[in-house]
Amino acid sequence: MRRSVPKSVPEDLSMKPSNLFQVLCLSILLVAPGVLIAQNPNCTIIIPAAPLTAAGLATPYQLTATNPAQGDCHETNSASSAFVQAAIFDPTSGQISIYNPLVIDAGSVPAPGAAPIVPTLPNSAIVALWFGFNGNNLVQQGAAPGVLEASGCVNGLPNNVFGQFSYCNAPAFFKAANNAIRSGQLRVPHLGFAKDGRVCPSVRDFFVVDQDQSDNLPVTYLISAGGLLAQNTVANNQTLPGATTLGNPSDNGLLDRFMDPALGCNPWKVSDLADPGQQVPGLALNELQAREYQRVPVARIPAGDPMALNGDGSTNLAKVNAYRRGVDQHEARSLDQADTARYCRRMLRIAPDRLLQDQTLLLAGPSPVTDAANSLFTFLAQRFVASYNILGCANLVDIPDPVSFTQNTNGVAISATIDVPNYEKCKRKLDRYKSQDDAADEEDFAAAAAD
Repeated sequence: MRRSVPKSVPEDLSMKPSNLFQVLCLSILLVAPGVLIAQNPNCTIIIPAAPLTAAGLATPYQLTATNPAQGDCHETNSASSAFVQAAIFDPTSGQISIYNPLVIDAGSVPAPGAAPIVPTLPNSAIVALWFGFNGNNLVQQGAAPGVLEASGCVNGLPNNVFGQFSYCNAPAFFKAANNAIRSGQLRVPHLGFAKDGRVCPSVRDFFVVDQDQSDNLPVTYLISAGGLLAQNTVANNQTLPGATTLGNPSDNGLLDRFMDPALGCNPWKVSDLADPGQQVPGLALNELQAREYQRVPVARIPAGDPMALNGDGSTNLAKVNAYRRGVDQHEARSLDQADTARYCRRMLRIAPDRLLQDQTLLLAGPSPVTDAANSLFTFLAQRFVASYNILGCANLVDIPDPVSFTQNTNGVAISATIDVPNYEKCKRKLDRYKSQDDAADEEDFAAAAAD
């Protein structure tokens, strides 16, 4: 969000459109010390044979350059790291577990003594995979012909990738999980109440979402002192003293690891099959919980989401729905049902209001990226500003962003301001659209419930 910039602070730099993209880039890199360097932003991930089996999950995925002429891709470089997360549904018990497969450089090996754990899967388990990426475009490639097709892998549309996000077999997993929820076999924990007295946010809360919601994963790996990768488990932390952590910045990770603790909320966690006795959050868990408990208005992938656009920037309903299917969201029957202007209006009505209410709590919370912001509050503010700009909200709703932030000379957001008088004017201007937005949201919510 943009904050109004105190002009009395000479070393501060106000956000201008020309450097908003730089701030966004900062906000999506969680950097392992000493490994952020110039890097090829377009990489390919090689998916092993039978990736939905125990053996496939424990086989390291391999990262390589899509076009070697653009340079190398290295997993230890946080500007081009890729991540994988699996969710496993047990049709007998109706329970879900998580497994985070390892990604390594093509031709490399895992850290010594830290080979991936082969999970024990339930009989007839339904397994799905999701992928996250710290660069621009991650392309799926099967280790053998037919791997992607047999595993229900979706990278976007033909020759039109999403970008950082993709998945395998997600619709089948969500169908089974939702059937178990409806039958009472799988019980999804309630969101709970935050310290502010309001319901804890979900990944479909307009307080949480940005321009490309539901992307990337709450997954981390270990980088050994020798520069090799391992799953982030209790055992591997003991085996690899001095290892650093490599993370995939994501809306899911932001909510699970930063916003929930700051607000006094608890993410839904389940057993980690790679780390006995430990529980972890997951993208699938966040989406199921949001589907179950997020009340209207519900944030779903809009037509203007950068990962759902064509390469030339035009909208594509088929691509929007391909993305939505991967994160258990109701498909839009038309571009109007995925209207970006309505999405912007909801962001504007909801996010600044709760930022104001929770400012004290968020100022006490750590920044997910200390090179981008000095607190969780300033991080969320600059993220809102970037999202509002990237979606083109100011033009779509004809309302300037009432949020601004101030940077120091190192480019770190050090304060954020929501111009309250201006924000009140914004809300009055938004009132003229309230009835039509409410009607559209209720219709969408009813359609999703019946889906």
